[in-house]
Amino acid sequence: MEFIDLKTRLARVRDRVDEHVAAVHNHGRYILGPEVAELEEALASFVGVNHCVGVSSGTDSLLIALMALEIGPGDEVITVPYTWISTAEVIALAGAKPVFVDIDSATWNMDPARLESAITERTKAIMPVGIYGQTADMDAINAIATRHDLPVIEDGAQSFGATHRGRQSCALSAIGSTSFFPSKPLGGFGDGGALFTDDEELAEKFRWIRVHGQARKHHHPVLGLNGRLDTLQAAMLLAVFEIFPDEIQQRQKIGSRYNALLAEADLGDIRFQQIDSDSTSVHAIYTVLSPARDALQARLEAAGIPAVAYYAVPLHLQPVFSHLGHRAGDFPVTEQIAAHCLSLPMSAYLTEVDQREVVRAMKI
Repeated sequence: MEFIDLKTRLARVRDRVDEHVAAVHNHGRYILGPEVAELEEALASFVGVNHCVGVSSGTDSLLIALMALEIGPGDEVITVPYTWISTAEVIALAGAKPVFVDIDSATWNMDPARLESAITERTKAIMPVGIYGQTADMDAINAIATRHDLPVIEDGAQSFGATHRGRQSCALSAIGSTSFFPSKPLGGFGDGGALFTDDEELAEKFRWIRVHGQARKHHHPVLGLNGRLDTLQAAMLLAVFEIFPDEIQQRQKIGSRYNALLAEADLGDIRFQQIDSDSTSVHAIYTVLSPARDALQARLEAAGIPAVAYYAVPLHLQPVFSHLGHRAGDFPVTEQIAAHCLSLPMSAYLTEVDQREVVRAMKI
């Protein structure tokens, strides 16, 4: 059984991928070719914002957002300790200090109730994460941010395609960011990412920064980096995007089926992520919590079923952030979920037969 089935998706879109790639080879514009602008226009329309800017990765998209906001040494950016390291890594790379707040015990996303107490005079932005496919409570976070005149950068690498109160992930704040890493909901064939905003000035800065801070030839008003989305990646993503709405529906169906099968199996202490009533999830990674996580993982793997403990060491306990002075116990909800989390096979092409096999192996 595949942990993430990328082969079935490729078989479904291979002809269209080949057509788009052939078009790039024919025109030969491999850097910022027309497919990049075409993809940006399609994604902006899908999300419901004025601007989409394709960039080289989901990590670079977050870094470019911070650079556009002119965040640097002496500044603080609030995020969560339960996420992939990129979220906090880019804050440090910008020269700022990552400030962590704990997560909600049901949704596993930033807990708005804990946010305001973390804001100081040095806070320059808030960066919530849509973990495992569901956005954070962005309305509550935005309300707090507005009171303190702070921009919110939504890390929607895992939640792209999900909704919060009827609006798409990446259209929920001043800046939205996503990733096209192959395993993501809208996954490509290598690294890639995008930024979303309604702010024309920010969008212009994003475009400058992704080409070394260049506004026009021989004119560099800001520092930038080599952060462009390759034309070939954009071309292949256009093919995948054609089937993306259907894949979202399939992911939601499969996620709901996992929930039902696990509830029916009555596996005792095993819990799964709760989806807020005002939100939908794209179930980027289907994850359960088990107090016997390691034994459960071993049992699944013995049955030939891959399972992964993502984020088993939260960011505040990573050696690279030891200078922040955090200790075990500082973020108890994060630490409990990190110690118990186990991700099961998940993709838009996971069959009901395979899902039943997974749950059956969990019961043994």
